[in-house]
Amino acid sequence: MTCAVIGLGQMGHGIAANLDRAGLLRHAWDVLPEIRSRARLSGSAILTPPEDITADIVIFVVPSSREIGACLDGLLARPHDGQILIDLTTSNPIDTVILADRAKAQGRIYLDGGMSGGARGADAGTLTLMMGGPKQALDRAGPALDAIARSIFHMGEVGAGHTMKLVHNMVCHTNFLALSEACRMAERAGLALPNVIDVINAGNARSFISERRFPDHVISGSFDGRSRVSNLAKDLGMASELAEKFEQDTPYTNLAFSLLNRAMETGHGDEDFTELYRYYEALAGSIAE
Repeated sequence: MTCAVIGLGQMGHGIAANLDRAGLLRHAWDVLPEIRSRARLSGSAILTPPEDITADIVIFVVPSSREIGACLDGLLARPHDGQILIDLTTSNPIDTVILADRAKAQGRIYLDGGMSGGARGADAGTLTLMMGGPKQALDRAGPALDAIARSIFHMGEVGAGHTMKLVHNMVCHTNFLALSEACRMAERAGLALPNVIDVINAGNARSFISERRFPDHVISGSFDGRSRVSNLAKDLGMASELAEKFEQDTPYTNLAFSLLNRAMETGHGDEDFTELYRYYEALAGSIAE
């Protein structure tokens, strides 16, 4: 089995490095030359554009379905029946199905996967993957996925993985903003943030956000969650679109989406999302007006 990784950014670099260490990585690529120059992969992994990739499994770790569509122009031009394409973007499941049909017409098998664990999980090879697509293909890709993930869940047919990822992020992103709101109020009342988080983590309000995000990235003062505000806004925008399709009311998600959009409008889109904590009151005040 040989693998290729397209997209060597915050998540893709760690994924490629773990596949390289496992001896599975044949090709890697990123559209940006400066990122390719920082790849630091072994000699057995060749930097190769999509049209020249011959690996059995191609893993996409790019921003969206749009970038995958562009890569498929070259990749699908080279015959390779049975090649497995693994889409690890956070994307609209409707777009995912369109890409999968395009790949299938050229003899490829398409799996879509949502990731949880962040860039640190990608670096450590401990991601949680929520996968959609044919179970037989998922089993075939098992050795590659085992090199990058600790937990792998098969959620159903193509599109199910990305649907689960949007559901996951609805909870995760709204939770971060809700905890930020509560902790800012606690600080105004004179409580020390580390003590507040200790109490929350000892009680029923605890979550990954309180147990890891706040200690590691907020209380520490590092504000390095390694994902941008714009990424969170994109995720909740797609979740809102999916909710509309199913005629599901999502007031909490819509409010969180409004807060993130306001952050974008005020010039914070490229900042690490944990920075939202610093100016949460101003953000919430602008929405309340």
